[in-house]
Amino acid sequence: MPFTFQYNKTSQHQLGKQLKMRQAALPVLKNKESALRVEVARYRAERERIQVELEALQEQAKNLHALLGPFPMSLFLQAEPVMSRRKIAGVLIPVFESLTLAIKPSLLHSMPPTQSDVVLFLRQWALVLAQEHTAARQVTILERERKRTTQKVNLYEKVQIPQMEEALKKIKRYLEDEQNLAKSAQKLVKARKESA
Repeated sequence: MPFTFQYNKTSQHQLGKQLKMRQAALPVLKNKESALRVEVARYRAERERIQVELEALQEQAKNLHALLGPFPMSLFLQAEPVMSRRKIAGVLIPVFESLTLAIKPSLLHSMPPTQSDVVLFLRQWALVLAQEHTAARQVTILERERKRTTQKVNLYEKVQIPQMEEALKKIKRYLEDEQNLAKSAQKLVKARKESA
């Protein structure tokens, strides 16, 4: 996209203001980018830890397969995870707080004793799945924001600031040349008046 400007003092003043604003914002954006890089790495590691835990639960599910088959899943009531929000480098991300998986009490006393292991396992499974889902959303949000911030840093640093500096130089030269020509014209007019 070509950078357009006019050769006048108004344009020079506006470009100067925009340049100062971008030069002031650039260090802040760089700090935000580096903070987001650190946080993305941290949240990815956390997600990988949760995925390892989930794989361990999948192995455990294979051992409990005989008990899981006849287990009445209708005993569980629908449960939504309790979430909050947290700001990291100006980015709001969801934070998993808790998950309460309730069992219908009327059917609980009629369960065989071996089913208590299944109940504990299913609670743990639901908890880890909710944590993994939240961790995936956190990483996605932080990665997207890091990418946008990196693009903005590159835009300012490699495109807009150099273009504005070059435009200001061109405007300054043009105005100086115009001023010099006006002075030369005045001197010629003065010289003609004096010689006439």
